[in-house]
Amino acid sequence: MAAPRWSASGSWIRGNGQGFGSLFTLVSKPFCSAAAASTGINAQRLAERLRAQKREQDTKKEPVSTNAVQRRVQEIVRFTRQLQRVHPNVLAKALTRGILHQDKNLVVINKPYGLPVHGGPGVQLCITDVLPILAKMLHGHKAEPLHLCHRLDKETTGVMVLAWDKDMAHQVQELFRTRQVVKKYWAITVRVPMPSAGVVDIPIVEKEAQGQQQHHKMTLSPSYRMDDGKMVKVRRSRNAQVAVTQYQVLSSTLSSALVELQPITGIKHQLRVHLSFGLDCPILGDHKYSDWNRLAPQKLSVGTLKKLGLEQSKARYIPLHLHARQLILPALGSGKEELNLVCKLPRFFVHSLHRLHLEMPNQDQNENNEAKCLGAQ
Repeated sequence: MAAPRWSASGSWIRGNGQGFGSLFTLVSKPFCSAAAASTGINAQRLAERLRAQKREQDTKKEPVSTNAVQRRVQEIVRFTRQLQRVHPNVLAKALTRGILHQDKNLVVINKPYGLPVHGGPGVQLCITDVLPILAKMLHGHKAEPLHLCHRLDKETTGVMVLAWDKDMAHQVQELFRTRQVVKKYWAITVRVPMPSAGVVDIPIVEKEAQGQQQHHKMTLSPSYRMDDGKMVKVRRSRNAQVAVTQYQVLSSTLSSALVELQPITGIKHQLRVHLSFGLDCPILGDHKYSDWNRLAPQKLSVGTLKKLGLEQSKARYIPLHLHARQLILPALGSGKEELNLVCKLPRFFVHSLHRLHLEMPNQDQNENNEAKCLGAQ
């Protein structure tokens, strides 16, 4: 789901070193254009002008709706605003504030929600666009661009590994390809997987879905089907790819669950397809895979909507609740120890956990306390 559009000529993001904090807009001309238009203004006066504009904007408050549902929508929009419309320098600076790990080989960042990794049709800004800028911010103006080691979907948040040189990037990519990297994701699901722990081992294939809008989706391609009550082996599609996902329910209520997912393979949209079509428990905010034939906002039960503080007509604003929580990399280069990378949950994810009365494991007590504080606001 594309995050709701918002309009601003520029924006800034403030972080706490472990993740991203609240977003606020800075309504001003971009630095470059302001400097070009006022060549006679010295750097000090220009900086003072920008600071004054920021202070002026900070004093302005968004109008607070008297409608509870509208307030909840505004809250979700505030939590999940995209970073696509900012200047690349601003995005790079925001990523530096969310760095999880840095050494002579790697830089590990916290990927924000709604930010694509690669460019494409309609993409104004992506992570690959800012890798040269990010490298210069970290290593000076002579630094070579950073390199991607893997990718995450646009709507997925969490751990993303970058390498300083191509050889190291290829080494890490090979670890991913040969399944030597332990990957753990957290997701909030609609309904509760049964049994509470297990392995989904069903091949996946891309097919065209027939509906009001013709579109392509990934779907299951099982090796067996039921025929008159008997299990019959079917011919495997030549395009189907082996897909294996290990899962475990960490917390649950009658209508939702916090699930830890460990993909053994790395097929496109594997976790979303296995949860939705394999376990009948789509991820909260997955508007693509909650229904095979339709491209429409996810339909939720009245009870779930009430907990989330929304109406069905506003469900389209719910972001995908899928987070790359942890990566464990084998020892690299001269290192003797594996690298355990853990990324805190985004704020909207924590807030949804609290609203749905889902608890986090004991080792994440800090985030649980954060959820309680958010709920008291």
